[in-house]
Amino acid sequence: MSVRDVHIKDFSYVLPPERIAQFPLEQRDASLLLIYRNGTLSHTMFRNLPQWVPSGSLMVFNDTRVIQARLLGRTETGAWIEVFLLQPVAPFTDLQLAMFQHGHCEWRCMVGNARRWRHRILQVPFAAAGQSGMLTLTKKGKLDSDFLIELRWSPETLSLFSVLEAAGHVPLPPYIKRSDRPEDRERYQTIFGHRDGSVASPTASLHFTEQVLDELKQNDVQRLFLTLHISAGTFLPVKADRLGDHQMHDEQICVHRYVLDRLLQWTRTNKPQRPPLISVGTTVMRSLESLYWLGCRLLRGQSLEVGQWDPYDKNSDMPVDQALSALVQHLDQEQNHQLIFSSRLLIAPGYRFRLVNALITNFHLPQSTLLLLVAAFVGDDWKRIYEYALQHDFRFLSYGDSSLLFAPPGH
Repeated sequence: MSVRDVHIKDFSYVLPPERIAQFPLEQRDASLLLIYRNGTLSHTMFRNLPQWVPSGSLMVFNDTRVIQARLLGRTETGAWIEVFLLQPVAPFTDLQLAMFQHGHCEWRCMVGNARRWRHRILQVPFAAAGQSGMLTLTKKGKLDSDFLIELRWSPETLSLFSVLEAAGHVPLPPYIKRSDRPEDRERYQTIFGHRDGSVASPTASLHFTEQVLDELKQNDVQRLFLTLHISAGTFLPVKADRLGDHQMHDEQICVHRYVLDRLLQWTRTNKPQRPPLISVGTTVMRSLESLYWLGCRLLRGQSLEVGQWDPYDKNSDMPVDQALSALVQHLDQEQNHQLIFSSRLLIAPGYRFRLVNALITNFHLPQSTLLLLVAAFVGDDWKRIYEYALQHDFRFLSYGDSSLLFAPPGH
């Protein structure tokens, strides 16, 4: 069956509302960790993760940092309006550059309670750097189901990042049914995130503590970092009945040259001696797999972006090292030290993985692209995994518990 003909209803399960974690645990590494290996299920505490990771493994993390992307303002009639920043539009579309913009910019936004926002202008007062400021939001038009919003602020000497830090709120996902609290500013961030731009957290990494990272290092587990700035589309369920009618969200990925070099070295190690490549989170898995398809596109003379259906319309037997070598050569030609590209890659059952051997991830919404990715990785055993988690009182979604999933034999 074609991937386009997959019915999303086949990737559903009953998730009781009380199993959705509404708050983080007091200790990050106190969460439960489900282990799936060779078809066998067990569980432990996340702080015991280093005991389950083979020595010499290569572990890849997403070092993105969440911005305070939710803005709340009152209309003249007193109605609360929520503006959720999604993607910068002007003067920069690059998220890193957009964060350092001064005075004004335009973003694609979701708007909550939009019907009550009858006047085009909404004002949000704030205080930053010991002085009062004002952020003015203006509706410029519609962008599909979203809005184009102009942001202007004073003092103009402040960067957008500074304004959002002062005026914005933590962009908790909609299934967390509460207002954000001061502690969310720390707990909805990873301990190593430093590249501002995400509107959702790479939640698989929220469980890591310095102690866990130190124990992994002592076990000769090597760490690599890349950046994928996560968009709001990552936690939205698929609304189309048929996967072919679903449009994946576009996300920006940044990978440094030294990471490509290390991955290339890994691919050229004989398979019997090759250590596992472990993806910390679905965003990292999409990024790593996107690198392969990006290399294939480059060798075909195509643009540096990965399409939703590339693996299915342009299935390739190109060796992984050849695809990664093309990316390294491209950076050399451009005299650049990092690769920046966009990806809409959809990983669903029927996808053949090129790089990743194991995945650390939380438990995802029914009928979501994240659950489809897990199902593509472990096959029909995703049902056993989720049933086990439900039976053993695991907490679900962003602030929930975790899992370590090894690829089935023959993967």
